[in-house]
Amino acid sequence: MQETQSLHWESQVNDGKMTLQLSGELSRNTLLPLWQQRASFLLEGQSSGQTILWDLTQITRIDSAGFALLCEFLQYNQTLLVKEQTQILQNPPSQLLTLADLFGLSDWIAQFIPQNGNR
Repeated sequence: MQETQSLHWESQVNDGKMTLQLSGELSRNTLLPLWQQRASFLLEGQSSGQTILWDLTQITRIDSAGFALLCEFLQYNQTLLVKEQTQILQNPPSQLLTLADLFGLSDWIAQFIPQNGNR
């Protein structure tokens, strides 16, 4: 039986950019604390400035529940952000891209992924 990892996150605001760094496993077994804290960092993101950077570099695993929650956060923020504000998925894991393909959301998720990778 595979041991379940935990999920950790931090938010930092610098120079009009809010970085949300997620690390660990983004799965149905680890989502509840993140879901319960969503209001605090989503509201912080609205007032942070022009960019919300979702740093997924340290995500070790993502399942369909984790993908759904991340999409929910992206969609929620997208409806609240003003035109000049953007969201960026930095270093999305291949599992996220595979799930986007499976759910027919590749085109939608692509708007959050920089093409040059240097944002």
